[in-house]
Amino acid sequence: MLRTLAKTLLRTLTRVLFRVDVEGTLPPQPERLLIIANHESFLDGLLLGLYLPMNPVFVVHTTVARNRWFRLILSLVDYLAVDPTSPMAMKKVVRLLESGRPVVIFPEGRITTTGSLMKTYDGPAFVAARTGASILPIRLEGAARTWFSRVSGKAPKHLFPRIRLAIQPLTRIAMPEAPSARERRRKAGEAMRRVMQEMIFASRPRQTLFEALLDTAAIHGRGRRLVEDLKQEEYSYGDLLKMSLALGRLVARQTVEGEKVGILLPNLAPTLALVVGLPAFGRTPAMLNYTAGVDGMQAACTAAEVVTVLTSQAFVEQARLGDKLAALEGVRLIYLEDLRAAMTLADKLWLVLWAMRFPYAATRIGSAEDPAVVLFTSGSEGKPKGVVLSHRALLANVAQIRAVVDFSVDDKILNALPLFHSFGLTAGGLLPLFSGANVFLYPSPLHYRVIPELAYDRGCSVLLGTSTFLANYAKHAHPYDFYRLRYVIAGAEKLAEPVRELWFEKFGIRIFEGYGATETAPVMAVNTPMAFRRGTVGQFLPGMQAKLEPVAGIARGGMLHVSGPNLMSGYLKFDRPGVIQPPASSAGEGWYETGDVVEVDEDGFVRIVGRVKRFAKIAGEMVSLEVVEKIAAAAAPAAQHAASTQADAAKGEALVLFSTDSGLAREALVAAARSQGASELAVPRKIVAVDALPLLGTGKIDYQTLRQWAEAA
Repeated sequence: MLRTLAKTLLRTLTRVLFRVDVEGTLPPQPERLLIIANHESFLDGLLLGLYLPMNPVFVVHTTVARNRWFRLILSLVDYLAVDPTSPMAMKKVVRLLESGRPVVIFPEGRITTTGSLMKTYDGPAFVAARTGASILPIRLEGAARTWFSRVSGKAPKHLFPRIRLAIQPLTRIAMPEAPSARERRRKAGEAMRRVMQEMIFASRPRQTLFEALLDTAAIHGRGRRLVEDLKQEEYSYGDLLKMSLALGRLVARQTVEGEKVGILLPNLAPTLALVVGLPAFGRTPAMLNYTAGVDGMQAACTAAEVVTVLTSQAFVEQARLGDKLAALEGVRLIYLEDLRAAMTLADKLWLVLWAMRFPYAATRIGSAEDPAVVLFTSGSEGKPKGVVLSHRALLANVAQIRAVVDFSVDDKILNALPLFHSFGLTAGGLLPLFSGANVFLYPSPLHYRVIPELAYDRGCSVLLGTSTFLANYAKHAHPYDFYRLRYVIAGAEKLAEPVRELWFEKFGIRIFEGYGATETAPVMAVNTPMAFRRGTVGQFLPGMQAKLEPVAGIARGGMLHVSGPNLMSGYLKFDRPGVIQPPASSAGEGWYETGDVVEVDEDGFVRIVGRVKRFAKIAGEMVSLEVVEKIAAAAAPAAQHAASTQADAAKGEALVLFSTDSGLAREALVAAARSQGASELAVPRKIVAVDALPLLGTGKIDYQTLRQWAEAA
């Protein structure tokens, strides 16, 4: 009776103070039920005990049970004190579940100190698999911002933050098949980790970029400074919100509702503000690649029906883009400098007295399914295509990344990848913006000596780059420049093995390779500290679905088709301007064919076999050009290599290797191929020495130019 009364009073008190919101519906209670939750604070057990309608048994650590204050709270619930070091601990939990009592357990075993998921223990997963219990995941969100949490001092803390309990659908973990109990336990633990990650991702809010900015600013405070650019000025959430509103209103005045506005600007805080602000006024930013040349930019403008391009006079002069812009047809230029000059007193009063106070009323928020941005494919294999990404897709990808990687307010990301590139925009722009991490936006990834010095000077802890860029940074960096880096994430092209080795030998840092495409906003898979396998691109992110289809002539792996909440709304193509063509493949509507042949091992790690368009058919055999490049890298690790093909009357196609090593001979390639067990068909007979490989502005090798070189060789 006293327990019931105390719980009723505490439930009322917490609902008033923390505005506790319980989302989702509890299913009918199965015979055996294991309730799991992430562990954010000392309040977590109390909250579950107060708001779960059943009477479960809480599994707690013996040290917690010995504390008199916790014993007082535990008196409100039934609990089982266990010592995780004891082999008998989990057997007690098994017996409880088999008796029909629901059990609550925190698989992390400790309160998070990062604000993200931490290590999950194998024990709870093995219990679930052994008993066949149904698992009910419950996401706790908001408790980490109370003074009862253990997150770092830089993390935002509030006296009474809003707390949310998001109930997810029931799931199960089947007993894994493995030769030993230890291996079965490990695999069950991996399955539990993925359930926890799916829970974190699935409970994300559905909103627009502007709404996400407002929510994040409310959590961290508008005065929190986080974005720094080459102007060496740190911008706060309030500054970014002000820029988003002011620029959005000024651009909207010169454009029409639903128009796609070309953005031709470098990595600066206003560029990021435009990405968030324009959709709040019913316009879609189309991020133009200023390194693409006149033809590439014209094709992009045609495909997306861009008639207005927003740029900066200072940037046009510094980047020497005047001639390119003058050659564009059917496009009107608006300069940031002119917009600022056109800002009237009425605009300033609107901004300060109305928009900053009532941002929802001052803007057109729209739907999460509305287009948020148009990015363009690199054009390395043809004309650029416009990729329409919705708010849902971009924010889903941010949430997917945050579910597997512990970015926090303690991190500072160095992003030199351009914001017109999907990797640079999502991972280097939106991710820090919506996670509270600091970011330094640098305008060019090609400044190989400057970027290592910036990482050292600004104390950056996260670096993003392509294999090519990372190779050059390592070549020019002092061994101590990257002393603070804890994450180096490679994407956009395959990570070369010599680059991986160089980073580990020179800096003691392992590179986490990921995999993505502009069409998936962009990240599909990534290696993490908790799930790393060398030679792979990691495991698929939560929420992703994948299908492999066999490819004729290629024995290993299959063509990858993917679907998920981070998938694009569709393409804008040159031949059908302005028409969004939804994704579809042989796997069905809403699926995207990546064009990549991959293998997925039994633990879910993805290994890229090669791109279908990057296979050569030589004497009837399919040869991967990536294997050719891998052989060349083994023969001459210090040089850069790229392979292409040319027509051959006898064999159909012949390999051409371009290398920056002028002394590379075929004999060395043959020896490297034998050491790797590769076929001699993958050893090119034609080797062309070049000073540098052709690169796109995104850091990828320009295979279209390379193919032209090969045909002329």
